[in-house]
Amino acid sequence: MKQFLGTGVALVTPFTGENEVDENALRKLVQFQLKNGVDYIVVLGTTAESATLSKVEKETVKNIIKSENNGQLPLVLGLGGNSTSQVVEDLAQENLEGFDAILSVSPFYNKPSQEGIYQHFCEVSKASKLPIIVYNVPGRTGSNMLPLTVTRLANDFDNIIGIKEAAGDIVQAMTIIRDTPDDFLVISGDDMIALPMVIAGGAGVISVMAQGYPAEFSKMLSLGREGKVKEAFTIQFQLMDGIDLIFKEGNPSGIKAVLELKNLCESSVRLPLVEASSILKSALKVFNSQLK
Repeated sequence: MKQFLGTGVALVTPFTGENEVDENALRKLVQFQLKNGVDYIVVLGTTAESATLSKVEKETVKNIIKSENNGQLPLVLGLGGNSTSQVVEDLAQENLEGFDAILSVSPFYNKPSQEGIYQHFCEVSKASKLPIIVYNVPGRTGSNMLPLTVTRLANDFDNIIGIKEAAGDIVQAMTIIRDTPDDFLVISGDDMIALPMVIAGGAGVISVMAQGYPAEFSKMLSLGREGKVKEAFTIQFQLMDGIDLIFKEGNPSGIKAVLELKNLCESSVRLPLVEASSILKSALKVFNSQLK
């Protein structure tokens, strides 16, 4: 699955000041990614505020991104949940045309055991017509998918092709890289440790920061994958303060403030999230000007 090597972007859903999906801004944002070197786009992930979107809005977002992308980059669709039967039903009913893989989060809130997580993805694997990237994000789900569970899934199901690993634990990531098959994709879900993971043998990143700075982030990871470690870390050190800032008041409030600075969309988010504070926006403005 070489199309998922490198820099993937977890795209936001732009909103107007009236809290509606901003279709023009979404088109502009997709074009910005296409022109600046990212390798694939993730649609309707957590960063897209998908939990707050209606079914109609989700279809609108999917169709706009597919239309603007026009087959240029691989597309990954976020499709997961904490009810196994509902995820299976959604996979059966969802129009997956134009998508190349599914990103499916480990069940949240339920806090299943490792065996429960394994059995959940067993059912998802059986139901999916597309390759699956499982998603481990303990800070949101309340449970950590341990390396042994990931290794079982990697070995037992041909259509589970990778993991977006966002535990923020480089040792856990390295263990997964070591213990899974060579063609299993270990993708960073944490912007700050994406480069170290790539250097350790990871496949790349599904990034929040990269959609604001796609050229810089993509170049950093490309250099890392080429073994040009010193040059890659030069860019990493330039981006680090910005990565901290965009998550300071929650995601995607921070990255939307960056996108507003770049005239790509407004910084509006939907409740229960709130827009980035004026203090954070000022700090991001300083970072943005210094990065130039």
